[in-house]
Amino acid sequence: MAQSDMFGDEGLRDVIISGVDEAGRGPLAGAVYAAAVILNPARPIEGLADSKVLTAPRREELALEIKEYAVAWCVASASVKEIDSLNILRATLLAMRRAVLGLGVKPGLALVDGNQAPRLPCGVKTVIQGDALVPAISAASILAKTARDADLVRLHGKYPNYGFDQHKGYGTVMHLERLRAHGPCPEHRRSFSPVKDLLILS
Repeated sequence: MAQSDMFGDEGLRDVIISGVDEAGRGPLAGAVYAAAVILNPARPIEGLADSKVLTAPRREELALEIKEYAVAWCVASASVKEIDSLNILRATLLAMRRAVLGLGVKPGLALVDGNQAPRLPCGVKTVIQGDALVPAISAASILAKTARDADLVRLHGKYPNYGFDQHKGYGTVMHLERLRAHGPCPEHRRSFSPVKDLLILS
């Protein structure tokens, strides 16, 4: 099914469309990332899918192709400090807005994964499970995920006690054990319950 047909609007054939998605809403540590991608119909990329169903090596391969073949792309983030002061939803929408505004080409329509979208100076439509249905959103999900994973590997080098390179900040058994043993580091989200609870007890 063509993307224009999916949304019941033949006029979308002439609109520059950006896919938008995020990575890292759920983890206990690290920034939340978002990406915006405008794909080039003349240079299709095979294998685009929701980043969560792809292996890490395949995500990295596709990220390189997206950056090479897309008309425009941008990755942005909202910091741990912004997450704790705004809340995770608002911080996610802020990262998405930054990603779209950072594109070198202005889209006429942003297709955003999920059911909530940032305020943007262009048309906006939300798409439930868009990362599996819309190639441009799939591409955005891949760029956001690979960028965030790389950042967590960087944080592992700075804070090696927590195993960020393995769990990427998610609340795994290993992460919670390390968190209890060493206490929160500056990259832990103080507004998230497991971290907040430890701070209250300390």
